[in-house]
Amino acid sequence: MKAIAINGSARKDGNTALLLNQVLAELRAEGIETELFQLSGNALRGCTACYTCFAAKNKRCSVTGDVINDCIAKMVDADIIILGSPTYFANVSSEMKALIDRAGMVGKANAGLYRRKVGAAVVSVRRGGAIHTFNSINHFFLYCEMIIPGSSYWNIGIGLNPGDVGGDEEGIATMKTLGQNLAWTLKKIKQ
Repeated sequence: MKAIAINGSARKDGNTALLLNQVLAELRAEGIETELFQLSGNALRGCTACYTCFAAKNKRCSVTGDVINDCIAKMVDADIIILGSPTYFANVSSEMKALIDRAGMVGKANAGLYRRKVGAAVVSVRRGGAIHTFNSINHFFLYCEMIIPGSSYWNIGIGLNPGDVGGDEEGIATMKTLGQNLAWTLKKIKQ
């Protein structure tokens, strides 16, 4: 059993990564292999609507020269997909949006690559807009026919400067519960 968490923040090892690592620690404690992949430092572009992925059906985006195809391969290989994003102007980061658009298109072009995988959105926020960010990621999961377990609250951590979300006790507790619920869900599916 394997989980991939993709950090869509422009800040490597910032608040979003801190939250994702809380979830991954719970998964590791349940014997699930984990990986954190960070999009920071990568210049990503969105889908070009060329539809080459529908013609090729090779589980790849025709746009090359960035890490999106690596992310798609990791998502295909995983049982659990966790997408994390900071809240930028009440939505996902441009890095996360590029991943969602391109991975989503490739998934549809290849007969539902992510169907029945377990998914979770993780969101860091300074103040407002987190619910829209959370919904944007969950819309990707639902469109891809994935299973979304809940937690004790929305999967959101509050903080501005790197490390600030560590002081959000409720946010950290929510991430731990999320990790436990993801593990439980995956184990039930695999029975």
